[in-house]
This record gives sequence, C-alpha cells and structure tokens, in this order.
Amino acid sequence: MIVLVTGGARSGKSTFAETYAAHLGKAGVYIATAQAFDEEMRERIARHRARRQQSGFLWETVEEPYALADVIRSLQQRDEFKQNQAVVLVDCLIVWLSNWLIRHEQEQAVERTLAQVDELIAALQHFPGTILFVTNEVGDGLVPEYPLGRMFRDLAGLMNQRMAAAADQVFLLTAGIPLEIKSKAFRF
Repeated sequence: MIVLVTGGARSGKSTFAETYAAHLGKAGVYIATAQAFDEEMRERIARHRARRQQSGFLWETVEEPYALADVIRSLQQRDEFKQNQAVVLVDCLIVWLSNWLIRHEQEQAVERTLAQVDELIAALQHFPGTILFVTNEVGDGLVPEYPLGRMFRDLAGLMNQRMAAAADQVFLLTAGIPLEIKSKAFRF
C-alpha cells in the first residue's frame, strides 16, 4: 500500500504519518531526506529524531537525500516487508525534490528532476509492503518572485500529482486534522 500525506507547513504531517505508520506495522524504516546544512536544520532533525525515539515504536533510520528509489528497491528484499510486518516512512518528498533541483539547477532541471520522480514511482510498483510519503502542498500561496522558486513550485505540484496517482491513500492535513481525500475524489 502506498500512502501520501500532504498539507501545509506545520500542519502535522510528520506526526500523523509516524502515528499512522505505527498503527500499520510492528516496526518501521524511516527514510530521512534532509541534510543538515545549518544550525536550524540540525535542530529540526534532532527534534524529529527525538520524537521518533520517544514514540515507543521501533524505527530504523536511513538518511538518504537523493537515492530514494535505490533504498526502496533494497528494502523490498527484506522479509519484514514481504510479510507486511514493517512499514517505510519517507519524510519528506519536498526536501528530496529540492535536493535534486539544486543539484540540476542549471542543467535541464525540470526534465532531470521529473526523471527522478518517475524512477521513484517505478520502484514502488513492486514494493511488497506499506510505504508512506510526507510532502508539502506549496502551490496555495503567492507566485514566487524568482524563476527558481517558480520552477520549484511547478515541480512540486507535478511530483505531488504523480505520487497521488500512484498512491492507494492520500491524506490532506489542515490544523493537525487528517482527511483521507483520494477515496472521495471525483471520478469521470
């Protein structure tokens, strides 16, 4: 099962995804995509790590800012996923997208970054267990002033659409309240 958890900044996405993962499995692999380039990010990562440790749920943390598809392909060989006893939580797709966009900023950034999204979705097609992805809705605000900001917003929207299409469940969080929206989607 593929689950996408989206919402605005500080909407409760990560906390909900961690709680839901603990409800779905006996243990989990937490794939962290953030890189600690400054003190604020180091503190944010430490808070997330402490929250997971205090939850009582057994998390194995894998830090991977780029190669999500490779990590997911390697996890699908493990028995706990084949037996659906463990879950995977990727936090966060927006940070992962940013990592790729910055890496490809001057060299066909849109095409190369979307190729990474497509590779990730392809890796999910054979994943035997449950995997949750946290992402942000970034298109509800102002149009960014700079070209890179607009490119990021557009890529985030395209990535989220593709991930939602691949997902079995999509949750939207607002003010800490999760709403499952994919089952309510209008169908032609």
